[in-house]
Amino acid sequence: MSELLAPDILMSIITAAMGVATVILLAALGELVTERSGIWNMGVEGAMLFGCLIAYLVMAETGSPVLAAMAAMASGLAAGLLIGVMTVTLRVDHFVTGLGFNLLASGLTLFWFRSYVGGGKPPSYSTINEFPVPLLSEIPVIGPILFDQHLLTYAAFLSVPFIAFFLRRTTYGLETRAAGENPQFLEAKGLSVATRQYSALLFGSALTALGGAFLMMAFADQFRPDISGGRGWLAIVAVIAGNWRPVRTMIAVLIFAFLDSAAVHAQGVGVDIPYQFFLMLPYVASILLLVMIRSRSGQPAKLGVPYLKH
Repeated sequence: MSELLAPDILMSIITAAMGVATVILLAALGELVTERSGIWNMGVEGAMLFGCLIAYLVMAETGSPVLAAMAAMASGLAAGLLIGVMTVTLRVDHFVTGLGFNLLASGLTLFWFRSYVGGGKPPSYSTINEFPVPLLSEIPVIGPILFDQHLLTYAAFLSVPFIAFFLRRTTYGLETRAAGENPQFLEAKGLSVATRQYSALLFGSALTALGGAFLMMAFADQFRPDISGGRGWLAIVAVIAGNWRPVRTMIAVLIFAFLDSAAVHAQGVGVDIPYQFFLMLPYVASILLLVMIRSRSGQPAKLGVPYLKH
């Protein structure tokens, strides 16, 4: 166990955790906006999985990260639209919709992947490189951690204050929150609750799929079934553990990412503890965080409650 505390190993764990956090953070921020509108989107894992597959297919065919990211986000928009039709328009139970969508995504992505490969060897590609910030990346200790990351990592963390500002200081952000707290207020003003919820779902699902695309472009050169590995569920837990606030959600994501990175490094340095112990740590942490915040929930009042227009 002491091997993980060696300065160079610990530095590597923290640096890698920033990249791991990017995948979860993008999905968590998207889910935060969605839940603020009153929609429990349990299909985060499925949307991320679709993003992974579409990004893989585009990267394998074109080698373009930009096209892969855009295509993945388009798949996220399609996922959000489907979930919106079920939950907003047809008022199907949010949990049933999300769980069903995850099963659909798991089966469809496997089918499409096998159809694409056709029994042959899956094509691979070169993963994207980090983008070190000049001068800042050379600062001892914090330079490699904060300023020698991928472009999407910078974008994900910089989006935290922007999401907070949007929800608290902009008209549309406040209207989105009202859809999750008091939809009758929006209706009384002649504003569409469904429009706010659809837009939140589309935004959140596109961001989630982008997280899946980043997972493929930065860490994997081949797709495999269920490659998202439960990160979509961790994103949902991070939103709850963060009490539906962007900065706290980011902190929860960083905790999960650090434990995930530690699990990978533990296998590499040969720690004399079963690696399954480290793999379960992020999920144990998620349970503990949920227990800790159970008495001070900032959950939107109408989260998961189908709205019936009067």
